[in-house]
Amino acid sequence: MEIERKFTIKQLPANLEEYPSHHIEQAYICTAPVLRVRREDDDYILTYKGSGMLEREEHNFALNKEAYQHLLAKADGNIISKKRYLIPLANPMFQKGFPAPPADYQLTIELDVFSPPFAPLVMAEVEFGSREAAEAFIPPAWFDEDVTFRQEYHNSYMALQS
Repeated sequence: MEIERKFTIKQLPANLEEYPSHHIEQAYICTAPVLRVRREDDDYILTYKGSGMLEREEHNFALNKEAYQHLLAKADGNIISKKRYLIPLANPMFQKGFPAPPADYQLTIELDVFSPPFAPLVMAEVEFGSREAAEAFIPPAWFDEDVTFRQEYHNSYMALQS
């Protein structure tokens, strides 16, 4: 199960290049249900995603390079390329009433900097262990709009836009 929120951001962190990152290329074979092929650095993955915006079923299957290239040729729409930075978020903030997490609790911000034709789009995604945590999460000040429930910010939708 994938439980995540998506945000646009106000500004890039000043020290962005200090964080680990991955080069990602992905395309969509189908969008209902979502069938995605992805190259992340030197790893190749086929992903099935169920319906939903905040919470949805997700299954990943390893591919080899040849299978990835074969499926990539069958994809619809644009191939999405982006650089993903993994930014630790220690001591995340949650709304009152949500149980305080352990002192060593940490989330990871996946900050995606998109290449053309989607540049200059930059989005942050944060995955959670429960729907309750996702709903109670207070985003950092450098996050902007919560776009979790806006279809136009989901990669599967973006890939089909011209």
